[in-house]
Amino acid sequence: MQVSEQELMEQVLQRGDLPGHIAIIMDGNGRWAVSQGLPRLAGHKEGVVSVREITRAAGELGISALTLFTFSSENWRRPKTEVDALMRLLVTTIRGEVQDLMDNNVRLTAIGCLDDLPDVAREELQTAIKATASNAGLNLNLALSYGGRQEILLAVKRVAEAVAKGELDPDDIDETMFSQKLYTHGMPDPDLIIRTSGEARLSNFMIWQSAYAELVIADAMWPAFRRRELYQAIQVYQQRERRFGKISEQIQTSTILG
Repeated sequence: MQVSEQELMEQVLQRGDLPGHIAIIMDGNGRWAVSQGLPRLAGHKEGVVSVREITRAAGELGISALTLFTFSSENWRRPKTEVDALMRLLVTTIRGEVQDLMDNNVRLTAIGCLDDLPDVAREELQTAIKATASNAGLNLNLALSYGGRQEILLAVKRVAEAVAKGELDPDDIDETMFSQKLYTHGMPDPDLIIRTSGEARLSNFMIWQSAYAELVIADAMWPAFRRRELYQAIQVYQQRERRFGKISEQIQTSTILG
């Protein structure tokens, strides 16, 4: 007999050790639509339903941050008709979800080269970010026109400029300082990265921040990824031993002493 979603949620909460920051590579919208005999855009529209449900579920679990890989810097290479449709969907989705974000105390933020977005999409996004800025619950972070390598290159340029201006001593450059030059400055690195649709790669997502993240590959395509699949991914995470370069005995000793 299959365990209910409520029972799965209770098991996750009872186990504890929840990831503070979950990042998701939402893959498989187009393939899901094709498998259903539908146009690709239908998969993206159904994917919005998954975004809504996963956001609510993460908030209910007490997760601090949820980053969704919404549109990559490489996605601009797709056919113009699809890109235009995705940008229109982004606008209508943000506009339609603001009240739900407010009702659930969710704060919206975004990372990436946001200047690449069409004016109407960027303005709608900024309006929603401003409207939810005071919310103190889950931080829903959208990665838009985002690429991990581009993010690192931009951070390197910022560091180089500071050194050239004499504002920064090269000896003061360390991981903490460099992290402050990334899009995600002020956010904790993800503890758990989930990729849907069974693909096992990062696809230029959070290259720096994922150094010690636990990776979970879910077979479900994004439009079919809902609460049950999220709870199951977190259960996999909870079974992992995060050593950060140490050995198991050190972790176990630290846990006992703590």
